[in-house]
Amino acid sequence: MKEDNIKTAARVLLGASLVFAGISHLTFARKDFQSQVPNWVPLKKDDTVVYSGIAEIALGSVLVLSPKRTEKVSGNIAAAFFIAVFPGNIAQYTHDRSSFGLNTPKKRFTRLLFQPLLIFWALKSTH
Repeated sequence: MKEDNIKTAARVLLGASLVFAGISHLTFARKDFQSQVPNWVPLKKDDTVVYSGIAEIALGSVLVLSPKRTEKVSGNIAAAFFIAVFPGNIAQYTHDRSSFGLNTPKKRFTRLLFQPLLIFWALKSTH
């Protein structure tokens, strides 16, 4: 029972974090997120940020509200989302784009190491 409570708390925290990140995409951090959009994305950087923000709000809401029977699917989708946006983190590092206080190559590289943790978090909290 205790393990279920921890998993639920982890899932809800991840979902709430995604909702917050999505809201920040659409509001106060919009410009910072634009620096993470790789140049090869065929959309305007602002459009990409808006669409990804909407996706994060939806995904976070699903994680928070998902019934037990759909948790695994929600977690898999969240993990896939974190994989899909990883090229943005790579682009920020390889193109020396500063945002979110990541203003040195070392800080931008360290940020790359956190993406696998998000993928693990999404899967572990839903499986």
